Amino acid sequence: MKICIYGAGAIGGYLGVQLARAGAEVSLVARGPHLAAMRENGLKLLIDGEERVAQLRCTDDPRELGPQDYVIIALKAHSVPSVLDAMQPLLGPDTAVVTAVNGIPYWYFYKHGGALEGTTLESIDPGGRQWRELGPERAIGCVVYPATEVVAPGVIQHVYGTKFPLGEASGERTERVEKLSQMMAAGGLDAPIRDNIRDEIWLKLWGNLCFNPISALTHGTLDIIASDPGTRAVAKAMMLEAKAIGDKFGVHFRVDVERRINGAGAVGAHKTSMLQDLERGRAMEIDPLVSVVQEMGRLANVPTPTLDVVLALIKQREFMTQPDAVAAAQERLAAKAA
Repeated sequence: MKICIYGAGAIGGYLGVQLARAGAEVSLVARGPHLAAMRENGLKLLIDGEERVAQLRCTDDPRELGPQDYVIIALKAHSVPSVLDAMQPLLGPDTAVVTAVNGIPYWYFYKHGGALEGTTLESIDPGGRQWRELGPERAIGCVVYPATEVVAPGVIQHVYGTKFPLGEASGERTERVEKLSQMMAAGGLDAPIRDNIRDEIWLKLWGNLCFNPISALTHGTLDIIASDPGTRAVAKAMMLEAKAIGDKFGVHFRVDVERRINGAGAVGAHKTSMLQDLERGRAMEIDPLVSVVQEMGRLANVPTPTLDVVLALIKQREFMTQPDAVAAAQERLAAKAA
């Protein structure tokens, strides 16, 4: 089984080592010092008190790898459109694309049924490029629950979790999803096949869509956000707006909102990925976690007043991290006022 992991960072690297241990022919697409370190020393995974080293084929040029059985996309969702052209050599007639990304995936309305069947979402798939160039029929949904970290170039620290639920857009148990689930299980990963992967996507998104932007705006950790009456109320309002959207699309939320918030708080003094990205000067996953929920609310005719306010604030917070853009905006305002 040939598996290319596109984006061999914290999660991609963890998957790569474990799948290789299971016997898959794994290749990694990466860049920079991380790629150089993996080429020289192999990919090191620190897990359960041991160091596992895998000598994997690593490249920054997918043309070297050829068509794969599976391509696992383990990038930040907003990075995917920029690599669509580079990914094409990996795609053969039967290649499956596994979307191990946060938020709503590009294929969401494929085999969804109803009036929005075949709809693309502009906030996450501008111009429908992923739909056209990857193809919704290739997609296997994947929800990522483990926490991992790149602690040095070529070195991944596993923090907790092994769960990667999988599912076809149609809900079918196809041969390709069963084989992937079995290979992941052989590598020590928990990869149950869901008959409605969209429910699993929404369950994770439900917390991400509120806790991530609130944390980036306040610099609060999950325990503080969930316990403070003010921020807890904002999170709850956003989640109830999102649930109303999900309800319109037939999503089943298997836990209630209070339990979901309590579960996030129980994680403890954890910085969300959006806060970590802000602190490190990286682009935040605003569109796949928040903007897309607003867009889906418009499609479902569900108002999202609290989400709208938080989205406006987090977008401006990101804008203010770009000095050149801020200076240009101020120059335009000054010229207009003159």
